[in-house]
Amino acid sequence: MGLKWQDSEDIGIELNQKFPELDPLAVRFTDLHRYVTELKDFEDDPKKSSEGILENIQMAWLEEHNG
Repeated sequence: MGLKWQDSEDIGIELNQKFPELDPLAVRFTDLHRYVTELKDFEDDPKKSSEGILENIQMAWLEEHNG
């Protein structure tokens, strides 16, 4: 079962594991979109993202990043 856009918490965990050195708040949404779609478990349509979805993912990643 792959990751979908709505799986923001799981995506945040994956991004934090893949990019522990990055500050999630410093990542542009264009880069965040690419990072998500390049995750090995991501299986959703890349065109179905939105600014709100990316914000949710960014906040989930930030929460993981800050521990």
